[in-house]
Amino acid sequence: MALRAIWSGRAGRDYLSDALTQLAGWTQHGRQIRRTLVLDDSQHAELTERIKVAADALHLRPDVRRVEGRTQIHLGAPNGEGITEGDVALAARIEDVYRTIVAPG
Repeated sequence: MALRAIWSGRAGRDYLSDALTQLAGWTQHGRQIRRTLVLDDSQHAELTERIKVAADALHLRPDVRRVEGRTQIHLGAPNGEGITEGDVALAARIEDVYRTIVAPG
């Protein structure tokens, strides 16, 4: 999913709302977008490795944690300038990877 937009003024806020409607399961919390996934340990390891590769390419540092059998992902800096186009692009890439990892067969 390729998402492009101008990130200034009201258009940026509208774009973020539109992008989040396309990213099922992602929610906005202040200056971050977040997603929690139910994965086993091997699926978590695979997802984490693939997130690292995509995040490095985008020069982003997502917060990925394993908590009580769930994988929690936070994108965007809590004290930074807010959610960027890169954060949304990475979230879309994570969704693609997640579907691949949990797809049967």
